Amino acid sequence: MNTGESDSVLEQAEARVLGIQTKLHRWARDDRHEKFDDLFNLVTDPAFLLVAWERVRGNRGSRTAGVDGATAASIVAAVGVEEFLDVLRFALRDRSFQPLPVRERMIPKAGGKFRRLGSPPSRTGSSRRR
Repeated sequence: MNTGESDSVLEQAEARVLGIQTKLHRWARDDRHEKFDDLFNLVTDPAFLLVAWERVRGNRGSRTAGVDGATAASIVAAVGVEEFLDVLRFALRDRSFQPLPVRERMIPKAGGKFRRLGSPPSRTGSSRRR
């Protein structure tokens, strides 16, 4: 998927993803015992990856580096979105993808307790080390 034509490509990807999500929702609603065996192909679909990237990039947290030191902006500047998503897709499809650990901080809660807050890396784990 050519992300250089960003607006129209993104709109097409969003429409495709929404259409598939709507279909899955309808099937699940109509038959609560339905099993969806082929979801892996959706995870590796270029449209789904592009829409996921845009959602991650649009989050406030995208400006915060993960354990790998990368932000969404640094990935765009270093390798570009298209190359990044192609490498990720290939690593997912050939099952070589290894996620990086999540950077965690303990956040104080009321009553003196703490909870974990995780900041995942932006990169794709071992697939970036090719």
